[in-house]
Amino acid sequence: MSSTDVVLFGHWICPFSVRVEFALAQKEIAYSLVDVPPRAVRPKGFVVPEEFIAHSPKLEVPMVRVGETYLADSIPILQWLEDLFPAHSLSPTDDAQHGVMMERVTWLDKNVYRPMIGVYYGTDPEKITEASVAFGKAMETVDSWLLVSPWLAGDQPTFAEAIMAGVYTRWTGLQRLGMTATLPDSVEQHKEQMKLLTGWQTVEWSDEQTDEFVGRFLKYREIQNS
Repeated sequence: MSSTDVVLFGHWICPFSVRVEFALAQKEIAYSLVDVPPRAVRPKGFVVPEEFIAHSPKLEVPMVRVGETYLADSIPILQWLEDLFPAHSLSPTDDAQHGVMMERVTWLDKNVYRPMIGVYYGTDPEKITEASVAFGKAMETVDSWLLVSPWLAGDQPTFAEAIMAGVYTRWTGLQRLGMTATLPDSVEQHKEQMKLLTGWQTVEWSDEQTDEFVGRFLKYREIQNS
């Protein structure tokens, strides 16, 4: 398929969009991007494409169109892309290993993303600290996985790496917004390994993007606390 056949509706600041864009690039799937900021940072007056309104049930990114078929929600999209484009697989072929991967994907989605979001949407220093502690505990579990295998769910990058891409892109920004947790050595090494992947090179943030991310949430806190 050409880039006209695969379209990602998403935005760089959305960690859920980052998951999908990482996978598209890592799987070497040609695609085009329609920039749709998530609702929370959508500029006043931004015109949301009618196509997106018609096919995204929650009106939130990411959404992908392949041919004439649409799907929203990042984890189902990852599975769908794997089925449609089996080359450069991000999923173990062994059923048991695939099950482990999906368990870890679900676990990361809940136990890493929730406290991460709690940090940058946090307006109370005490709550930000609580979220940081929860994130740190989650990293202890991730550390235990990486002490057994070089990647999060085995010997090669999988969907789990796509999930963590949404964390690693904003790591510096999270620290500037009050994240007090640190990454265990194995997780730091994993982050450095990720930087060598094609998918990472597509989603990696510039300094300007990190500054914009931090600035947006500092402004959000200022408004909420005024």
